[in-house]
Amino acid sequence: MDDTGPAITAEQFARQTSAILASVGEVIDGKENAVRSALVCLLAEGHLLIEDVPGVGKTMLARALAASVDAAVRRIQFTPDLLPGDVTGVSVYNPVDREFEFKPGAVFAQIVLADEINRSSPKTQSALLEAMEEGQVTVDGHTHPLPDPFLVVATQNPLEMEGTYALPEAQRDRFMMRISMGYPDAAAEALMLRQRDSVNPLSALRPVADAAAIRGMIGWARSVHVSPAVEEYAVALAQATRNDPSLHLGASPRATLQLVRAAKVWAALDGREFVIPDDLTALIVPVFAHRLLPARGVHRAGAQPVEAALRQIVERVRVPLTART
Repeated sequence: MDDTGPAITAEQFARQTSAILASVGEVIDGKENAVRSALVCLLAEGHLLIEDVPGVGKTMLARALAASVDAAVRRIQFTPDLLPGDVTGVSVYNPVDREFEFKPGAVFAQIVLADEINRSSPKTQSALLEAMEEGQVTVDGHTHPLPDPFLVVATQNPLEMEGTYALPEAQRDRFMMRISMGYPDAAAEALMLRQRDSVNPLSALRPVADAAAIRGMIGWARSVHVSPAVEEYAVALAQATRNDPSLHLGASPRATLQLVRAAKVWAALDGREFVIPDDLTALIVPVFAHRLLPARGVHRAGAQPVEAALRQIVERVRVPLTART
């Protein structure tokens, strides 16, 4: 067992993750896959980007996850006038001690909600890079560690909307997964009207896990076995994106690593202690798609070109026979 947190059993992992999924599901109805993806990012030590039009529950999902976990939570509302120091912190001169003191920014929390991240300038967006990759920030030459566990849940509006800045490739690559909420179906929307007419559903949520429990679940997920054949399959999928003529930019090595990490949690949530190829293919679109760029002039009717390319890659890349079970 990994030393990330206290050792737990498979039964404890199943019970604790089920409690978190149920808690978030009380607020986010009919979006089980989105809720599960958020939990996967938390337990795989990644970060989540939620992209969709306003009003479909992006922020609500992030806040529901935060409310279900007894951990330090901060929200950063990204606006055009937000400065990098507002995110990471600044050094302030103390005239009494005649020394500079570090004042931590809003990123110093275990769960950070970066709301509408693409409404701030690229300079401010990049302030999150070191924090997301290394779990620390460096200000004036001094490095400050961030709390553990550490998860950034960022929301963004589609680029076609006014007042948005495209996230650079390096920033997108720091997010383990990108998902969309989508519009609710008619039944879920009608239920929302009845339940939320006068009551904020978040007010009824209570933490069902604390930071120590999360660290234990992270440790359990890390112990999930990945066979050499499955590792080779993950590499083959990534290599295929780099050689596909319909893609201008393929998956980075970081993307391959994060695909496997996410698959380990996905397998654990299914009650398995080993990863199978289906775990990789179930996650390839949310883990890879936001990192890829279509080749110029590539269009596919009725589908996003990157997602369509990924589905074709899954169909043609051979699954190693020893990885089928």
